[in-house]
Amino acid sequence: MQLTYLGHSAFLATIGTTKVLFDPFIRPNPLAKDIDVDAIEADYILLSHAHGDHIADAEEIAKRTGATILAIAEVAGYFGAKGIEVIGTNLGGKVALPFGTVHCVAAAHSSSFPDGSYGGVPMGFVVKTTEGPTFYFAGDTALTYDLKLIGERHQVDFALLPIGDHYTMGLTDALVAADWVGTQKIIGMHYDTFPPLVIDHAASVAEAQAAGKALHLLKIGETVTL
Repeated sequence: MQLTYLGHSAFLATIGTTKVLFDPFIRPNPLAKDIDVDAIEADYILLSHAHGDHIADAEEIAKRTGATILAIAEVAGYFGAKGIEVIGTNLGGKVALPFGTVHCVAAAHSSSFPDGSYGGVPMGFVVKTTEGPTFYFAGDTALTYDLKLIGERHQVDFALLPIGDHYTMGLTDALVAADWVGTQKIIGMHYDTFPPLVIDHAASVAEAQAAGKALHLLKIGETVTL
């Protein structure tokens, strides 16, 4: 599979012929100004929670591409009312899709829509592809013992973890999270976008190396094969 970083916590995974978009926050993100939102194709859009920095472009992209949104029931209902095809899920649920399965797991965070209305509970996703890797998309989470369940039940090849601190766990906690979910490979997200989230890239990579982990800080627009 291929993974393209679109800034903040937004990624586009190309799994075989299926395109899966995670937490699209692109147009409002100045750091992602060179990403052409109109050119993004998606078959599925996975939303971890309702905060604006994770759903900002979901409606536009879903309506243009015909993508199906998968999210917690409350978020799915919000987008379903806008005429978008949705799959409503909840914690612990597993959904079979053409590229594999998506297992919805707990995230320790909050969730509300930009207008302040209730957005259900936040989630992360363990994605097991049919012929490729199994990976964990954490969404916005603090370090929580729930992460140990992922390592006990799944063979995770790599994890997309928030490392910006302040609103989520920072890198030091993310390194523990990687241990608990059972992977040595971290793709960082939720960093640099806002002033409280700015990190020292070189120091972060060195801290991860000292802990025996490989931290990948992708450039916005960069695509890697996994």
